[in-house]
Amino acid sequence: MSILVVGSVAFDSVKTPFGEAKEILGGSASYFSISASFFSPVSLVAVVGQDFPQDHLDLFHKFAVDTRGLQKMDGKTFRWTGEYGFALNEAKTLETQLNVFESFQPEVPQGYRNCQYVFLGNIDPVLQRQVLAQVTQPKFVACDTMNYWIDSKPEELKKTLALVDILIINDAEARMLTGQPNITKAAKTICSWGPKILVVKKGEYGVAMYSHGSIFGAPAFPLEEVFDPTGAGDTFAGGFVGYLAKSGRLDNETLRKAVIYGSVMASFNVEDFSLNRMKHLKHSEIQQRFRQFKELTHFEHDHLL
Repeated sequence: MSILVVGSVAFDSVKTPFGEAKEILGGSASYFSISASFFSPVSLVAVVGQDFPQDHLDLFHKFAVDTRGLQKMDGKTFRWTGEYGFALNEAKTLETQLNVFESFQPEVPQGYRNCQYVFLGNIDPVLQRQVLAQVTQPKFVACDTMNYWIDSKPEELKKTLALVDILIINDAEARMLTGQPNITKAAKTICSWGPKILVVKKGEYGVAMYSHGSIFGAPAFPLEEVFDPTGAGDTFAGGFVGYLAKSGRLDNETLRKAVIYGSVMASFNVEDFSLNRMKHLKHSEIQQRFRQFKELTHFEHDHLL
C-alpha cells in the first residue's frame, strides 16, 4: 500500500569529524521516501526551487517515489548548514535558508488522497492538519515534529497529535514537549493526548517504543564507522512506517519488527553522507542486518531461578 509523505526536500552542507560535503540532497521527506521505498510505494509532497537538479528527481524515480506532489516554485530550494563534533547525537546548526519552503502550502494531488498510510514530516503542525484534511480516511497516520514547533506552537501541535496514531520523536523532544525528565512518564502523557504509539529515538543509545501498554527497546547497531548522522531519524521513520504499510498490521509483534527495520535502515544511512549509502543498498543487505539485530538482542529464558 502506498505511503503519503509530506515534509522537506533540501540541500544540506554538513561537516563531521570524518569529512565534509556541500550542497547535497537532504530534507526529511527525501530521507524518509528513499528508506520507505524499500518496503512500500511512496507518494511525495514537498516543495523545491528552480535550482533543484534533474539528477535528484531521477534518484526519486529510480526508487519509484511518485513526485507528482513535488511542487517547483520560483526561487531557491531550502538549505541547511550544520556540523557535528565527536558527540554525533546532536547537530550544531550554522545556517538555515528556508527559501521556497517558507511559503510552502502542501497540496495533496487527487491521486494521493486515498493513501492508507500517511507520514507527516516535521513541518508546521497547522500545515500537518491541512494535509490530513485533504486525505480520505487513512488507515494510520504517523507524525514527526521538532523542538522549534514544540517551543513556538505547543497548542497547535497538541491539536495535531490528537489526530495521529503514531508519534516519532527523539528523547530531548519528548522531555521538552511534556516537561517530564522521565521518558516513561513523558510517554504516558503524550499517549494521553492522542497517539496510540510513541517511538522515542535515542541516537547512539537506540530506540524505545511505547504501545498498547507495553515497552520495547532496541539498541543502535554497533558500527565501526559513522560518517554522517544527518537524516538518521527520518531514515528510521521510513523503515518503520514502510514496514508497517507493507504488513498492513499494527499488532505488537509487527510493531517490534518495524522498530528493528527502522533501526536497520538508519544504521546504513549513517555510513555515508546524504543518501549515498542508500543509493546502493540491496534488499539482501537489509535482511542480513535484520538477522544481525536479532542475534544482537536474543537470549534464552533462564530456568535456574
